[in-house]
Amino acid sequence: MSSVFPSRLLAGATVLVLASSCSIFHRKHAEPAPVVETVRTPDSPTPPTAARDLADVMTSVLHLRPDQTTKVRQILSSTVEQANAARQQYPAQSPQLNAALSRINKDSDSQMRQALGPATYKEMQAKGAQIRAQMQQRQ
Repeated sequence: MSSVFPSRLLAGATVLVLASSCSIFHRKHAEPAPVVETVRTPDSPTPPTAARDLADVMTSVLHLRPDQTTKVRQILSSTVEQANAARQQYPAQSPQLNAALSRINKDSDSQMRQALGPATYKEMQAKGAQIRAQMQQRQ
């Protein structure tokens, strides 16, 4: 009798293990992920994806060459990093932050002018509203 008991115990344990791993016993309830809406304020950090998105829009609108797109992405990524660093360093809406952001924008604009060339840079300025509108659609 003692030899039957362990085999029954083993068989019962095997059934229990198999049953507990069966999807019938562990159904995942398909609950939708909660929707989290992010509200950006003027002093919120700019997401790094913004540089990529803006470069993509500029490539589309201005018909940039691949080498120009690469350079524009680098310039915009650097600009975002510098602006976010300035936002962490200085209080929001402070004269120091405004001066830092102004300098960063000037440097970025100068680099953009050089990377795009005079004709494409003027086209970028002329199509600024179209570029901004497409960026708004992406957000």
